[in-house]
Amino acid sequence: MNQAVTALALTDRAESASRVLPPLLVEAERIAATVILGDHGRKRAGPGESFWQYRPYSFGDSTQRIDWHKSARSDRVYIRENEWEAANTLWLWTSPHASMDFRSHLSKFTKRERAQLITLAAGALAVRAHERIGAIGSPYAPDHSRGTLVKIAGWILDGRGDPLPSFTRMPRFSSALLVSDFFDRIDDITRAMTTLASAGIRGHLVQVVDPAEESLPYSGRVEFQEMAGPLKYLSAKTETLREAYGTRLESQREALRELSSRIGWTFTIHRTDEAPARLLMMLHALISGAMGR
Repeated sequence: MNQAVTALALTDRAESASRVLPPLLVEAERIAATVILGDHGRKRAGPGESFWQYRPYSFGDSTQRIDWHKSARSDRVYIRENEWEAANTLWLWTSPHASMDFRSHLSKFTKRERAQLITLAAGALAVRAHERIGAIGSPYAPDHSRGTLVKIAGWILDGRGDPLPSFTRMPRFSSALLVSDFFDRIDDITRAMTTLASAGIRGHLVQVVDPAEESLPYSGRVEFQEMAGPLKYLSAKTETLREAYGTRLESQREALRELSSRIGWTFTIHRTDEAPARLLMMLHALISGAMGR
């Protein structure tokens, strides 16, 4: 009886969770389905720990790699190949900052909604390609199952994680997709990203911004308020701030470009009024290219 009650309780919890997750996952997987997987879907041999395939022994192969049990059952000598675990794990991270909740009249989506969609769509692509995915800072081990994608979706929807990604134990030469508005202090961003890069992680930064954050399309008397704090600023003539604001924004981006270039990462800008599929196709090419090296 107790087991039946427990099973019913778990079923109810699962159904409650499923009512929250599917809309985001369905949209993410729909977008992922529009991208051709290409080479990203092909597993590569390497020094990982998980078995991938057998292949015939050839000149130059180490005898230590011969699988004698397999070879004994055949008239040929076979090599046991493992997956290249260091190259097929994609680590995901989205910013939990309150600033990500911003949405202007120029967009239908908040920055957080778009960041979550991009992140999970990339994860869905990786899962379809049988690549492992993990979420930086989450308690879930990397895996290539849809169940892991669902867990990561729950983690991301709960807004968990550090203000900036912190280093966790990741195989060297893994890839990381980091999605944020990156309005943090550049020194803090540099410290976090340099730590990851020093550990051999190949990273891809996607700066998600609202179109109003690029153009500052306001004029006259406007009050600006901090998304998660008490700070307020009342501007009598907002249009006079446009040039200085644009200069400051470009300065932040130039610092991010310089940082990315210096540590061998990529930097991409995405506006919330743009189609996410286009960005995903570009990310697919960047990430699969990095994973193939």
